[in-house]
Amino acid sequence: MRGAGAFLVFFCFALDFALIGAEPSGRLSESQLETLHGQRVEWMKRRANLPAYGIYRDFRAVLTHSRAPRLNLLKAAEEARAQIVFAGESDAHPVNGPMLLSLPGAGFPGMEISRPPAATEEEWRKLRARFRQYPGEALGAEIGQDAGLIAKWDDATTADDSVGIAYSDTADDKVDVLAAAFRATSVHILARELTEKDARTSLAAGHAYVAHDWLCDPTGFTFAAANNLGVFDMGDTVPTGLLAGQTRLQAFLPVPAKIKVIRDGAVVAQAEDSKFAYQVKEEGAYRLEAWLSVGGGKENGGSPKESKDLPWIISNPIYVRGALNLRLPSADTPSNVEARRGIAYTDDAEEKHKLDLYLPKGRTHFPILLFVHGGSWHSGDRSLYAALGNRFAREGIAVAIPSYRLMPDHPHPAQIEDVAAAFAWVYHNAGQIGGDANRVYVSGHSAGGHLASLLALDGRYLEKYSISSSAIRGVISMSGVYDVTDTPAFLFDGDKRQASPLEFVHSSAPPFLITYCQWDYWGLPKQARDFEAALKKTFDPAQLLYLPGESHISEIVSAAMDDSPLARAILSFVQ
Repeated sequence: MRGAGAFLVFFCFALDFALIGAEPSGRLSESQLETLHGQRVEWMKRRANLPAYGIYRDFRAVLTHSRAPRLNLLKAAEEARAQIVFAGESDAHPVNGPMLLSLPGAGFPGMEISRPPAATEEEWRKLRARFRQYPGEALGAEIGQDAGLIAKWDDATTADDSVGIAYSDTADDKVDVLAAAFRATSVHILARELTEKDARTSLAAGHAYVAHDWLCDPTGFTFAAANNLGVFDMGDTVPTGLLAGQTRLQAFLPVPAKIKVIRDGAVVAQAEDSKFAYQVKEEGAYRLEAWLSVGGGKENGGSPKESKDLPWIISNPIYVRGALNLRLPSADTPSNVEARRGIAYTDDAEEKHKLDLYLPKGRTHFPILLFVHGGSWHSGDRSLYAALGNRFAREGIAVAIPSYRLMPDHPHPAQIEDVAAAFAWVYHNAGQIGGDANRVYVSGHSAGGHLASLLALDGRYLEKYSISSSAIRGVISMSGVYDVTDTPAFLFDGDKRQASPLEFVHSSAPPFLITYCQWDYWGLPKQARDFEAALKKTFDPAQLLYLPGESHISEIVSAAMDDSPLARAILSFVQ
């Protein structure tokens, strides 16, 4: 703290209200405070509630050096709707209340990127009257920008990962003042669960952004990078190279704002919208700033020249750099595995109507796993998954991997019809290949997860072969798609609900093992969570497995590895 009588508010991204016509002291007039208050109300009315499409939830945290009593800190945080308070001491998580944690200690890779302004006790007394009527605006009016510290942070991120943080401090320990400071700015932490471990891990990894919440609630803001491998969040390092393909930065905001994309300290793109995409052209540390315009503009009844931009959100960087390091399994057939390739599962001779078998030698009555490949329904082939077949066959599980007809030449339902035909062949020939027809499992990755799940839940496709869906002992769906209603029309035409496994959840479904990974594709983590919840609602046995450190592509590659958590989970599931 700086001086016993100082009023301190730390912000990552400070405001200079002299820009919007403040009084000579830098303080807004009563009419200006009223105008700004009205604008804030309008933003909150218009803001969209953005769902958590990725793996993380958005938790609002405040960091403070305040020595206020524990009860005051927690009560202020509750009033400010902060879920985490990093203060001087840790405490147990109160029931239905904010979580109180000690401040990050030595070794934390964070950088405070602003210096706090200070007000004398006399200035604070003058501010008190405005504070009671306009606590958010009056407090915000005291903030001044320190671009030098932000530039220093940008320099640091070009060489190493550095987490930008902000503090919300005041020398006044009264609850109303603390609450106003906590409402004014915060660090939004992106974590899977509201636990101390997840909060600390995410903050140290830079899975966070700083926001001036007093302007508008930014909860749900998303800034991520997407390529062929998956989707990467703030704080992540995005691999580049041929397999990764082109990388795009994407952002979603609750209200339209002026967006700046900054690479290594330089602005490389700008837009004004609630969503934004940018094609990455070169490696670097990319961060995003979002600004809100106050006063002027058509919607505020003024001229564009009268509007002023106030910083609202500053993200932590996404680091686009480094080649992909993907460990590939061997495709060589082990000595205890028999591979039979190119077996037709229908009467025609089409190559896409064939499957490959990987059988455990010297065993009988073994379980059988039908694996359906991915590829967005329009690419992929069984020949790419020999390592997967070998991995489980040498553990005593037969693996059947079919090809199937692909879109767009063969629109839905051609794919699910082929998977049903492949299952029927495996089921009817289980005894001939040495397997157990009562232990046939269906699995799939990505689009294959969709097809495996649809086969198990919509009995129409197996009825053609006089097989009940109860013949499926269990389903393993890896990063699958369970609701296709938002897919492009050329993929699923007509009533897309009829192609969505989520629409066919029923109380007699087989057991499900559902997985998703840290760097999965857009929306797939949410789909996995929603699908598991729907199954459990009808009392169906369902397990949800999260795979940290894996991308959408590496997830299925890792399933063929000896030390893979996913492979161990599959072995445990298949009985």
